[in-house]
Amino acid sequence: MRDPLKAAQAAAAYQQKTLPSGLTVLVRPMPGYSGVHAVYATRFGSVNQAFTLDGRLVRLPAGVAHFLEHKMFESEDGDAFAQYAKTGANANAFTSFDKTCYIFTATDKVDESLDVLLSMVGRPYFTEQTIAKEQGIIGQEIKMYEDSPEWRMLVELCGCLYHSHPVRQDIAGTVQSIAQITPQMLYDCCAAYYQPANMVLAVAGGAGMEQVLAACGRAGLMRPQRACAAVPVWPDEPAGVAAAYKELQMPVAKPCIGIGFKETPLARGDLAGEMICDILTELVCGEMTPLYRTLYDQGLVNPEFGAETLILDGCRCVLFTGESSEPKKVRRMLLDEIARLRAKGVDEELFTLCKNQLYGEMLCDLENIEATAGGMASSYLHGHTLADELKTLAGIQKQDVDAALQTMLREERSAAVLIRPLKETPQ
Repeated sequence: MRDPLKAAQAAAAYQQKTLPSGLTVLVRPMPGYSGVHAVYATRFGSVNQAFTLDGRLVRLPAGVAHFLEHKMFESEDGDAFAQYAKTGANANAFTSFDKTCYIFTATDKVDESLDVLLSMVGRPYFTEQTIAKEQGIIGQEIKMYEDSPEWRMLVELCGCLYHSHPVRQDIAGTVQSIAQITPQMLYDCCAAYYQPANMVLAVAGGAGMEQVLAACGRAGLMRPQRACAAVPVWPDEPAGVAAAYKELQMPVAKPCIGIGFKETPLARGDLAGEMICDILTELVCGEMTPLYRTLYDQGLVNPEFGAETLILDGCRCVLFTGESSEPKKVRRMLLDEIARLRAKGVDEELFTLCKNQLYGEMLCDLENIEATAGGMASSYLHGHTLADELKTLAGIQKQDVDAALQTMLREERSAAVLIRPLKETPQ
C-alpha cells in the first residue's frame, strides 16, 4: 500500500533552480491547467525599518516597503499596468510584515507577462516628483484603512503587545511617516533587498521550467550579480506587553473585541513551532470547539470570530478578534477556556479533527495555481518547502500541543482592545 504522506509530499513537489545571479526559481507545472500564476517576492516587508548596507546604517520611516511596492510599477518607459493590459494578464502586488510580492495571472502571452514582471522589479526608477505624487495617493489609502475596524484592531493590538518591534506600526505607515521618504531611501532599499539573491520567482500552472528560465535570461538574471550586503537591525523588545488594555470608538454597528497574547519568538526555521500555533488556535476557538459553539449559540459572537498567529523575526503573537455585544464576557470565557485546556489537556478527538482539517486545506491548495505559487514563494522565504510543511504537520502529536499550552496564551502577557460604536456609553 502506498504511504499517504509520501504521496502527499510527491504531490507538493516542484522544480527548483538557483541562477548565476543568485535568484531562486521555483516552478510547478500543472498539466491540464491553462492558467499561469507567477509570484516575484523579496524578503522585505514593513518590519524591515533598519539595516546596515556596506557598513552604513540605514533607518527608514514606517511604510517604506509598501511605498516601494507602489513605485515599482513605474519606470521611465511608463506604467507596468499599461504593459500588462497589452498581455491580458491580471497583475497586482502586496506588502506584508515580512515580504513584498509582485504577482500576475495569465492564460495567454505568458512570456510577455514574465518580461514585464522581471523588468519592472529589476529596473527601479524614482524621482522627487513621482514620489510626491505617490505620497498623496498612498495617503488616501492609509486613511481608508484607518476606517476599517478589522485592520484598526490588528494595528492597535500589536501596538499594545509590543514596545518597540516594528510590527506595532501600520504596514502602510502614516501620512506623516511617508512624507519623509526620499529617492535615496528607496534606492538604498533596492540595493539591500531587491537583489536576486534575496528574492524568489515562483510559477505554477501551465508553464515549465525552460519557459521561465528563458524569461530570466532575457531579463539578465543568468549573469552573476553582487550578493546582498544588507544586515537587518532589530530593536530590543521587553518580554512584557506595552499596554494591557485600550479602548476607542469607531462607526461600527457592534463592539469589536480583540485579545492578543505576546509569545516568545520562535527560532528561524522552527516549522513545528509554527504548525503547533496554527493547531492551537483551532483547538481554542475553531468552529468545531465547545467554546466557539457556546459563544455562537448564545449570540455572543458573529461567525467571523476567530484567531490568527503572527510569526516574524523577533515576534510571535496570537490574536483572537471578532464582533460581540458583550466583549468583556467573551474575553473572560476565552481566558477560562485556555486555563481549562492547560489544566486538562486538549481533547484527543478534537486534536485529530483539527489536524486533519489543516492537512486537508494544504492539499486542496495544491489544486489552485494562485495558492500553489504563493505557498511556494512564502515557504521558500521562510526556509522550507511545501513538502516540509506536510511532513511536519503529520508528525505533530497531541502532547506537543499540550506542552506548548503550558507556556503560551498566558493572561499576564495578554492585551485587549475594545472598539465601541460611536457615542456608546461604556459598560
